[in-house]
Amino acid sequence: MHLAKPPLQGKNLKSRQQSELAMHSTVALVLAGGRGNRMKTVTPKQYLDLGGKPVLRWCLEAFIAHPRIDAVRVVISPEDRHLYDQATDGLELLSPIDGGAYRQNSVKNGLESLVSTSPERVLIHDGARPFIKAKLIDDLLDSLLETTGTIPTLPIVNALKTGVDGEVTGTVGGDGLWAAQTPQAFLFRDILGAHRVNANDNLSDDAAVLEATGLKVKMIEGDVVNFKITNPDDLIFARRLLMGENSSIRVGIGFDAHRFGHGDFIMLCGIKIPFKKSLVAHSDGDVGIHSVVDALLGAINAGDIGTYFPSSDCRWKNVNSDLFLRKAVELVHEQGAHIVHVDLTIICNQPSISVLRDQMRTRMSEIMGISLRQVSIKGKSTDGLGFTGREEGISAQAVSTICFVNA
Repeated sequence: MHLAKPPLQGKNLKSRQQSELAMHSTVALVLAGGRGNRMKTVTPKQYLDLGGKPVLRWCLEAFIAHPRIDAVRVVISPEDRHLYDQATDGLELLSPIDGGAYRQNSVKNGLESLVSTSPERVLIHDGARPFIKAKLIDDLLDSLLETTGTIPTLPIVNALKTGVDGEVTGTVGGDGLWAAQTPQAFLFRDILGAHRVNANDNLSDDAAVLEATGLKVKMIEGDVVNFKITNPDDLIFARRLLMGENSSIRVGIGFDAHRFGHGDFIMLCGIKIPFKKSLVAHSDGDVGIHSVVDALLGAINAGDIGTYFPSSDCRWKNVNSDLFLRKAVELVHEQGAHIVHVDLTIICNQPSISVLRDQMRTRMSEIMGISLRQVSIKGKSTDGLGFTGREEGISAQAVSTICFVNA
């Protein structure tokens, strides 16, 4: 795994970038200024979560880690600068460049920003293609030794149809047709000159810009996994791909118990329940939440509830246990994991869990930020056995299942 270098700031960052860029012979220029309207989300698709980090960060880390890439620069929309800063936190990148109204304008802006140092080669990549592999980068750079431009392509294997208003109007033969991908690799001076000459055109990709000047573009074999995330189904597929290829399932177990004392309500799973007694505890005594917290922490090997909220600390006196559960979920996410399922068993004679189950499940799913189908809650009595059977208190045990992505 590539470990990102700490970010530089202020004058030190600017001078470091200027001096280092002067030595760069290969720069990756990543386009991340689009709005992605087909995704139908407020947040642009390149900043959406994919396996615990933004879509854009996946390809940036791949370029930074590659030994033949000397620098990486991203072209962004200025209104998304805060999203870019969050997505690239900790990565050593050249300062971002504002894009233009169209993709071709954005590429030209990015290329012009490199003119003062004039790198030998440039790879131009769509930031919505997260799964760029080192081998493809190597193949492109190797191919560029023999040409001015080279692109990865995949053969068209399906029949192509033309159509109007949902009806087929014709069939296009697939022979000789190829689907182009990015990154596309070019000699810097050639692609910069081509963009300057064709600045007023709106061509389909950078290869087309170079072709328009009469220069040849070579094709190499692309990678089917190097697909572009365009619509919601693409993002779902990408997440499933990660879960299938790079996942690790962990299970955690939690337990808690509290005795009854004086009072007129109890807290269970974030729900305040009128009752003839209360549970004695430093916080609110919510055994349901406490056991789930320990189950989540156990799954990520992060101690137990007392590690973060010790009863010796007066800050947690009578506090709502929702806080504890939110913290546990945050820790799960920080380790690059997602909650798959939580199964909770509450052991008591009273109150009746079956009556409260739906309300409890709803509240627990809200606190953890997961769907209702990922939360199971059951109630068990002990037929008069033990302290719960004697109605001296309530206990709970929980099992959590989480998935580490890219483990």
